[in-house]
Amino acid sequence: MAIILNIETATTNCSVSLAKDGEMLALKEYNSASFSHAEQLHIFIEEALKMASLTLKDINAIAVSKGPGSYTGLRIGVSAAKGLCFSLDVPLIAVATLNSLAHQILPNKEEAVVAVLDARRMEVYSAVFNSDFDQTIETEAKIIDEASYQEVLQSFNKVYFVGSGASKIQETLASTKAEYILDAVPSAKEMCAISYKKYEDSSFEDVAYFEPYYLKDFMIQKPKVKK
Repeated sequence: MAIILNIETATTNCSVSLAKDGEMLALKEYNSASFSHAEQLHIFIEEALKMASLTLKDINAIAVSKGPGSYTGLRIGVSAAKGLCFSLDVPLIAVATLNSLAHQILPNKEEAVVAVLDARRMEVYSAVFNSDFDQTIETEAKIIDEASYQEVLQSFNKVYFVGSGASKIQETLASTKAEYILDAVPSAKEMCAISYKKYEDSSFEDVAYFEPYYLKDFMIQKPKVKK
């Protein structure tokens, strides 16, 4: 038996779930553009534990969404996960953000899911999965234009674009094969089955050295010099 605490803070959604052998016991989340994850995360963990009638001592592993996503959000989630792993002496599991986002769709055979998070201007963070959730195109920062995803659209009968970056694609691409799920955000709900599979496979991270997957270097904007 494995009780896993799942933490998702890669985007505007602060999300926490508890699962037993991959089956969700409790979910606490709130999606807000104000990015108040630092204030909410530990409260949500306590509330999820209470909902599941569990304590921190019952947890066998901590899973965290590793990115790509918001620099600040990822830092908050990973820092909390690592702190809990150290204090509880349990393993750390990393779940790719776009992988769990893709699992919000249940595609049929010959269909694909493109998980996309909004980035800057016409750019998205993107990953492509087939109906078995095997990743067919590596995670990338992609500039959207009329030629984007043409190979994917030609290779599958239907393609679901899911996530905050889907609206940019909808505005640019014209295809009868495409379906857009615009309001989806990564959630700890979909992490439950993924993290349990990793737990069974002993696919753990080095707690001391693990870092989020930002995909692109974080750019610090220098303040303008007043003349």
